[in-house]
Amino acid sequence: MTIGFRIKPITQRVSPALIQRAASIPVANIGDVMNRLQSFSGTFHPYGGRKRMVGPAFTVKARSGDNLMLHRAVDLAEPGDIIVCDGNGDLSVALMGDLMLGHAMVRGIAGTVLDGAVRDVSSLAKMEFGVWARGHTPAGPWKEGPGEIGTTISCGGQVVAPGDLICCDEDGIVVVPLEEAEAVITAAEAHQAKEIKSEADIKAGKWARGWVPEALKAKGCEGA
Repeated sequence: MTIGFRIKPITQRVSPALIQRAASIPVANIGDVMNRLQSFSGTFHPYGGRKRMVGPAFTVKARSGDNLMLHRAVDLAEPGDIIVCDGNGDLSVALMGDLMLGHAMVRGIAGTVLDGAVRDVSSLAKMEFGVWARGHTPAGPWKEGPGEIGTTISCGGQVVAPGDLICCDEDGIVVVPLEEAEAVITAAEAHQAKEIKSEADIKAGKWARGWVPEALKAKGCEGA
């Protein structure tokens, strides 16, 4: 294999049952139970009509402004996959537009996360499809390569391995390592239950606040 033109099969993915469980949990709660270390940078924005998506990562590495390997990824990804692309954060040229993303949607792909730009923004907003990207521009991409599929990539300041669990909503994106996914989602479910109780306590005027002055006193704060 030649580095820069490799396509590796993705043989392991999070289970459909776990994906279904994760889909009912706010992304922020999933991130919280990983000690807030697995969140993508806050520079990603949702462009598609679907504002929430969860699924296994189908990883792509692309040269800035070039989508040749992304074209191949759209044909190879399995239904339910989320195409996650390291596009080097380049916003000068769009990596995908409504034609490619429409084809991905028809194929049953859950959505895309692009560390780069998209175009055809008005069309994307009308599509029932998940599209997260750093920005948008009308400039179209080149189709020369190099690029890779199925390798571990960097995206949004996080390491993403093939098959990892990707969770996106209006707050942003988190990545859950495949081998940790079961434990993380179980913890996130418990965390969400606590959040629901806190919401009920707030509405009832019973939200315990004693911990705030205690924390300040422990830091030597006078008048806490």
